[in-house]
Amino acid sequence: MTPNEVAAKLTGLATKYHIRDVTLLAGRLLMSFIFLHEGVTLATHFDAAAKAMAALGVGLPLFIATIALQLGAGFSVASGLLTRLGGIGLGLFCLATALLFHTNLSSQNELLHFEKDLAISGGMFVLAAVGAGRLSLDWLLARTLQKRERDKEMVKALLAVENEFSVDVRLPV
Repeated sequence: MTPNEVAAKLTGLATKYHIRDVTLLAGRLLMSFIFLHEGVTLATHFDAAAKAMAALGVGLPLFIATIALQLGAGFSVASGLLTRLGGIGLGLFCLATALLFHTNLSSQNELLHFEKDLAISGGMFVLAAVGAGRLSLDWLLARTLQKRERDKEMVKALLAVENEFSVDVRLPV
């Protein structure tokens, strides 16, 4: 078997078993977990977390917005509902976090967090570019809307046919 035949066979198997969609689902769940976990942790320890964030110069409104973003966009990415928007939001959040909070790159710990935030940001931007895949609420919603549009077109066509074939019935008087 030539390398091209092997590649074609593997591509066929991947398509048959929806490997791309399963991989996107696994990636979405893994990437969203950190945001859902952190959002829940911040919300359940609100007072202590708000004090810690205030010490870093983050005011209460921004702190609340951070929790809302982590929970909302994290759920968006995990469920596959408005995935591209959630990916862009979390990607920008991670980019901002890296550039604003992890600036002491001489510290190995800070450098690690800086690089982690950049990597997650990149992953979110890739997700925003490719979408959620078939195993998502985005795909289910799109299919439902397409079906409804086809149903509307079918009703219009049936009404048009019905109007063309009107029967003129005259009763003898």
